[in-house]
Amino acid sequence: METSQHEEPKSTCEVCQRSFVPRFRYQVREEGGRYVYICSQTCQRRLLSGPGRCDCSVCGTSFELEYPYQVVVRDGVRAYFCTTECRARLTELRPTGPAPARRIAVFNHKGGTGKTTTAVNLAAGLAESGRRVLLVDCDGQGNVGASLGIRGEKTLYHVLVQGASAAEAAIPVRQNLDVLTSNELLASAELYLAQRPNRDRILRERLGDRIAIADSPEAAGYDVVVLDCAPALSLMNQNALVYADGVVVPVACDYLSLIGVKQVLNTLKGVREHLRHEVRLLGVLPTFFDMRNRISNDALKALHKRFGETCLPPVRINTRLREAPSARQTIFEYAPESNGAKDYASLVSALDATLVPQAVRMAG
Repeated sequence: METSQHEEPKSTCEVCQRSFVPRFRYQVREEGGRYVYICSQTCQRRLLSGPGRCDCSVCGTSFELEYPYQVVVRDGVRAYFCTTECRARLTELRPTGPAPARRIAVFNHKGGTGKTTTAVNLAAGLAESGRRVLLVDCDGQGNVGASLGIRGEKTLYHVLVQGASAAEAAIPVRQNLDVLTSNELLASAELYLAQRPNRDRILRERLGDRIAIADSPEAAGYDVVVLDCAPALSLMNQNALVYADGVVVPVACDYLSLIGVKQVLNTLKGVREHLRHEVRLLGVLPTFFDMRNRISNDALKALHKRFGETCLPPVRINTRLREAPSARQTIFEYAPESNGAKDYASLVSALDATLVPQAVRMAG
């Protein structure tokens, strides 16, 4: 239900079922890929001690839960620790059931670096490789939908604000590829996000770690979620970065774009330190590379020197890449033999190894 301008959004306490307005961080707890709301510290203690006695996940000792650090939930897996020493000893825990979707944000503060082109063609390339992909447009300009010639009846706004499911709102556009579109309504979603105590984690709460696919077999979900971010540091982008587990940074091969990379790295550091979410840099992607220009070659050398193997193979400047959106096609459909198609195929191959499901890190 959409909230009026003068009514603060309410949540229901997981323990006592009382309706209340969350105002403090402790009132929002992440449990099994969703957010649990707790109205008071009394209910927090009751929730914490719910299982009564439990067995330590490390040493097997039976004990009673007393402190928040003694229980951790990641990707639906709950682990218990009788002491801080046991928590430190547990380095990894493998989740049961289907692996969570890998989540890749395509992000840069600077505009004109090829973010939407990269997001669309990365998603399309992954889908062609056999992975089930959801492409999410996190930019209110709606360029993803315009590039593919689609307009969703329900958009990311409806998922964030009205609680619509991704399966309900996503549009199938190609085999293995669905798109969750956006439009100018996304600006209103920022106002909604600002009212929430967990305002930087609403996208993660709404989408979850495993996103069901409409009209698919039970428990089937996407393998990869690609998020096309706006060129800004907004609440929407904070949500995208807190949801993502990896980031690809397109960088145009010019001087000003090189300067902007430092700001992106500072943003990712802030997400890790202040928003307490481990998001890693998957790679810096040089775009608009023209080997005939000195500035392009100098920029590529600088990126290789700074990032080493994290500097991805460059995307060459290519007329076909600019033309493909006007035909409402991906580069693989519009010009499969072009340099643009070859370069984005190289990007898909370079990222492929990072998409293998990994053990969930519990310590640290």
